[in-house]
Amino acid sequence: MLAVLSPGQGSQKPGFLTPWLDLTGTEARLRWWSALAGVDLVHLGTDADADEIKDTARTQPLLVAAALLAAEHLPLHDVALTAGHSVGELGAAALAGVLSAETAITLAGVRGREMAAACALEPTGMAAVLGGDPDEVLAAIEANGLYPANRNGAGQIVAAGALDGLDKLAAERPSKARVIRLQVAGAFHTPYMAPAETALASVAEGITPATPERTLLSNLDGTAVTDGRVMVQRLVRQVTAPVRWDLCMRTLADLGVTGVIELPPAGTLAGLVKRELKGDGAPEIVTLNTPDDLPAARDLIARHGTPGQPLAPIGGHS
Repeated sequence: MLAVLSPGQGSQKPGFLTPWLDLTGTEARLRWWSALAGVDLVHLGTDADADEIKDTARTQPLLVAAALLAAEHLPLHDVALTAGHSVGELGAAALAGVLSAETAITLAGVRGREMAAACALEPTGMAAVLGGDPDEVLAAIEANGLYPANRNGAGQIVAAGALDGLDKLAAERPSKARVIRLQVAGAFHTPYMAPAETALASVAEGITPATPERTLLSNLDGTAVTDGRVMVQRLVRQVTAPVRWDLCMRTLADLGVTGVIELPPAGTLAGLVKRELKGDGAPEIVTLNTPDDLPAARDLIARHGTPGQPLAPIGGHS
């Protein structure tokens, strides 16, 4: 069984879309999507520097566009499962058939702009806590008035909130843990993003989603969602809710996933899967970063793909 994963913010690298522009039709597609997203995706994916593509309003539609561009060159009819990390969920929802590519790009543009605006309301930030006892880490995060914004598995929990709380967490870090401040604009996936959630919800109300064509995991709790409207509601809710990537990876293991492809810019999610799903049942992983990686990705799908109907979901949804 094969899963295709769509990465989230922080995975972007300057120029990472440049090799894809050599493929016929890619630039025209990006020009069209740029009009929908309100940013120049061609420039951002090729010539823009690291600071420019770190801007939340630009990064989010860029990442969704990159994932969807690469996926167009894969035989997705044999892919049983999709999942995405944070904004990557929009890409995953499009790959599952819940959203059109145009809708996913448009929502990513709105989401990025509104989250950037929410970040500007008051100074907040995020820090990765690596290692330590998970319960102790969570207790320390709460004690400093912070939120566990991402629980990524593989010994990684991301704290988010007020800057003084992050400073205190770093100064009095949990036993056997490291605290690394992240270069982000604010406290994503926390109540600080409430204005962005409200704005995204008002746009999402006009969407007519479809039923997923393959298993689609949700960051809220790692379960598979079978109703398109429910998935859109969860995509909106995720703006202020923690990303439970640890639970998504647990579902990958529970479903017996044997192959994983991470879409560009690939590496981050593949690394988490590699560290978390170890041993005899570890999935074979392909990181798809340039068109040169497409043959390996297609070969993985040929060997691990599941033709036919999507698998039944596990767990429930609300």
